[in-house]
Amino acid sequence: MSAEQTSDTTSSVETLNVLTRTRTGPQYRSMQLENPRTSASELTSLPVMSWMRFAKDLYDGRIEQICILSDLKTMKSEAEELRQLHAASTTEREDTFSAKTKKERFDGQSWDSLKTSPFYDVLREHKDVLPDEIPAELPQDKGIQHEIDHMPGTKYCVTRQWPLPRDQVKAIDDFFESRRQAGQVRESKSPHSAPTRRYHEEM
Repeated sequence: MSAEQTSDTTSSVETLNVLTRTRTGPQYRSMQLENPRTSASELTSLPVMSWMRFAKDLYDGRIEQICILSDLKTMKSEAEELRQLHAASTTEREDTFSAKTKKERFDGQSWDSLKTSPFYDVLREHKDVLPDEIPAELPQDKGIQHEIDHMPGTKYCVTRQWPLPRDQVKAIDDFFESRRQAGQVRESKSPHSAPTRRYHEEM
């Protein structure tokens, strides 16, 4: 910010070149202040604006710029405090990451460390899905496509714990029978599997 001051017998005008941020990027604007306050007592005795009025004027665009007045000593002190806080948090974060290596994290989740857990018995029961060593990548695709064939007369699989009403059972039977006659459902060969629908692409 640069300033030049011209004065005459009645008033003084101060021109400020202010760097502002716009949508296209930072730009310099020229602002002229007539009879600006120069002493600390004059600056601190300016009229007080309520927060509600300030927010409204800021929203309406009546306030072009906000300046924070502070002495150099306070500014340097606050900047130093912020720098020290930032340095301390960065060092603490780096120490945390360096102390917990990948091996230590996995050791903390080993079977021996889980013996005190109330879920240890359940986890051991399903240990086939919890391998001792986690692979670095997924296994290669072997290209095997699994397909379920259905036996004639086998009903669809119902997972509900209560029987369906007779009219709903008939509606579902009729639906699958019509799909079977249309060639979209293959007959079941397993008593525990649902019919397999086949979709034909239309050219």
